[in-house]
Amino acid sequence: ISDQKPLGCWSLKHGQILTCPVVCNFETHEYIAVHDDKVLRIWKNEDINLDKAFKATLSADVYRIHSLPHGGPVVLFRGGGVRSLDVLLEAPQQEIEDVISGEVIRWSGAFMEGQQPLLIFTTEKDEDFFVYVQKPKLSSLHKYKLEQQESAKPVCFTAHITNQTVTLLCLYSNDSVYQVLIPLQEDTEEEILSKSLLLNFSVSGTVLKGTSLVVLDKDHVAVLGSLTAPGKEPRECLSIWNTKFQTLQTSKELPLGTSGQLWCYEENFFLFHGKVLTVIMYKCETSSLAAAVGKLKDSQTPDVSSFVNWNTLEDEELVVSFQSQESVPLKAESRMNLRSRRSTVAEVQPETLSVGQLLLNLKDASTYVLETELRQLMAKAPTPDLQATIGCVVTALTDRCKRNPKYYPQNFLQQIVETRDLSYSLCPDLMAVALEKKDMHLLQLCLERFPDIPEEITYACLKAFLSISEDHLQKIDVNLDSAICYIDVEFNDKEVKTEIVENGFSAEMDQDMCHTKIPKESQSWSDGESCPVGLQKAALLNAVLHSAYTETFLLPHLKNLPAQQAILFLRYLYYLYVKCSEKVNTTLPGIRSPTINQIMDWMCLLLDAHFTVMVMLPEAKELLSNLHKFVRAQRRFYSELNKIEGSLRELQRLNHLRESQTYSIEVLEII
Repeated sequence: ISDQKPLGCWSLKHGQILTCPVVCNFETHEYIAVHDDKVLRIWKNEDINLDKAFKATLSADVYRIHSLPHGGPVVLFRGGGVRSLDVLLEAPQQEIEDVISGEVIRWSGAFMEGQQPLLIFTTEKDEDFFVYVQKPKLSSLHKYKLEQQESAKPVCFTAHITNQTVTLLCLYSNDSVYQVLIPLQEDTEEEILSKSLLLNFSVSGTVLKGTSLVVLDKDHVAVLGSLTAPGKEPRECLSIWNTKFQTLQTSKELPLGTSGQLWCYEENFFLFHGKVLTVIMYKCETSSLAAAVGKLKDSQTPDVSSFVNWNTLEDEELVVSFQSQESVPLKAESRMNLRSRRSTVAEVQPETLSVGQLLLNLKDASTYVLETELRQLMAKAPTPDLQATIGCVVTALTDRCKRNPKYYPQNFLQQIVETRDLSYSLCPDLMAVALEKKDMHLLQLCLERFPDIPEEITYACLKAFLSISEDHLQKIDVNLDSAICYIDVEFNDKEVKTEIVENGFSAEMDQDMCHTKIPKESQSWSDGESCPVGLQKAALLNAVLHSAYTETFLLPHLKNLPAQQAILFLRYLYYLYVKCSEKVNTTLPGIRSPTINQIMDWMCLLLDAHFTVMVMLPEAKELLSNLHKFVRAQRRFYSELNKIEGSLRELQRLNHLRESQTYSIEVLEII
């Protein structure tokens, strides 16, 4: 999530449908899925083809699989039966009892109660709601009936366990949250559970229509829903409430809309905002009345009841992003008033001026004042939020660049990127501005340092590097450390051949050993033909080779690369490949030089994207032929090495067995 990179993707066959969410087995690091209600699939991260993964057909329909960190996966069937995954895999076709009759499961949750897994699920039948509490390992089952609420029904449920008591929170359609307490130690038959009002979301004509509810800790809940007010369009928002003092802690409008689903894991919210998955950090600390109503005098006190980093929602103003990052009291939101944070900026004392307020005040300041204040801000003592602060400093600079085309603090931006541990997600406009300004050095720095650059931006950098002229690059300050050690340059910028032979091995010898006739052009590469690009451009292209990417997302962009640029890039990759092959360890000298795996991966990517075009272009035909012959020669050479691998291992074993103290010459005959 932090690098915003997909790590794996698996597909079902056409016609198959995933019927419950996929979970991870924390103990075995395996994924578990169910498709078509009864077919269980288990696979690991390195598995590529899902169709070849472990498969088991069960005897009953699965409702949900829950995975517990120390309790293992637990399977809940639609009939209310529960089995641990281990027990189920021993006999997949075992009969599963029906616990419920005519009821439909509406929600389920799994928890650890001591050393035992505990499963809770709610059902509905004829507008009546029931709660089941089950301990699979102890074969313990309790059924309860929820007290009915006039003209309202539950929309969603969530729960947590404290001191052997289940606290079930129910979000009802009357815009209220009710609390139900279920003691675990009592062994009673079916009974009616009474509930108590915990929160009401209808205040002064403004109503929060909640669709999803999650528990953050014993005193805080988060609600995802839409704000409705007379005469106004509904607006979706995420809000955090203090249940102890029944106050709204913070809220945020979501103008792009959501799916109505909210997840919470390890102090992170996960929700769909528009077409993207948004991750929002939060932090709940000790709850106090002063924090709940925004009356804390010291903004640095650890008693602030909730902390939310809204910085991932890009459409909001800077002052909104930093209200939470600086732990500023949310005074204007202390009343239960669901107004947008745009209009509820907290009043702060001058000595506790937030970063967002400071940046807002500097919005129209002179260039000198702006950069001086920002340098002072970054020079402050390290804090947990310093990285996010610096990210917004960069955002403030890029915003000014977009407002004023003549303004571009090149040296300042390069200094920040070089000295700070930033990422693309913290300053998403930086590389776009650098591309617009054709700041090749800054783009090189970002490619080398940012772990989460989108493939679209990586492609844009590659295209910019290939299209810029060599004459223009001569005037630009570029870091040459990754290329200067294997491209020797004279004053006329022509490469001078430096033949490197290690242990009697070179690319030319490789081809001679394979009895392969070396074409004239292929010989010229081995004999020291100059690099197809200049030193500066080679260093820039190396930065692209080092950038992380996902093939599925990069390939569509690479297909848009002009044919001539694709050929030039392939020639450079071929040049690097030959250079690597000159060395026994296939490693290029220099700092951050491309590795053989990076070179080959990019060659394969480029050929996949442009193979049809290159085959038809006359200027690419000879290059492809030489590449094919060189790769074939390499394959034959390593094939010959494999043939004597056994003999070499035997020699190594014999040397370990005897410890000769005298000088000797031994001959090993390889048959």
